[in-house]
Amino acid sequence: MEIILGASILTVGILALIISYTTYVKFALSNQKNVQAAYLLEEGIEAVTILRDKGWTANIATLSTTTTYYLSWNGSHFATTTTAQYVDGQFLRSVGISDVKRDGSDRIATAGTWDPNTKKITATVSYFQGHATTTKSIASYISNIYSN
Repeated sequence: MEIILGASILTVGILALIISYTTYVKFALSNQKNVQAAYLLEEGIEAVTILRDKGWTANIATLSTTTTYYLSWNGSHFATTTTAQYVDGQFLRSVGISDVKRDGSDRIATAGTWDPNTKKITATVSYFQGHATTTKSIASYISNIYSN
C-alpha cells in the first residue's frame, strides 16, 4: 500500500512539473514576438531621430501628416518610403508624423499655435500572433534642435 501511495505522489509531482514546463515554454515562445515588436518600436523612433539629425528640412519637414510612412534600410542608413516594408518577413512597422501645437506657456497642447520645429512621431508595429493580428504603438516628440 505504501508503494502504491508513494508511486502516486511521485507521478502527480512529475505530471505537475511537465505541465508547468509546457506552460512556461508556451508563454515564453508567445512573448518572443512581443519583445521583438518592442525593440522594433524603439528602433523606429531612433531611426526618425537619426533622420532628424541628418537634416530636419530634408527628412522631417517635408513629410506629410496624412501619410503613413515605412522605414527602409539600405545597408548604411534609414529612409522613409510609402511602400510597406516588413521586418524579418513578419513585422510591419510604420511611422506617423503629426503636427504639434503649443499653448501660451509654450507647452505642448491640443490647441494653440502650430510649432513648425516640433513633430509627434508615432511608431506602430503589427504582426500575426496566434489567430489574430497584434498591434503595438509608441509615441515621442522630436524637435529641430540643430536648426538644419
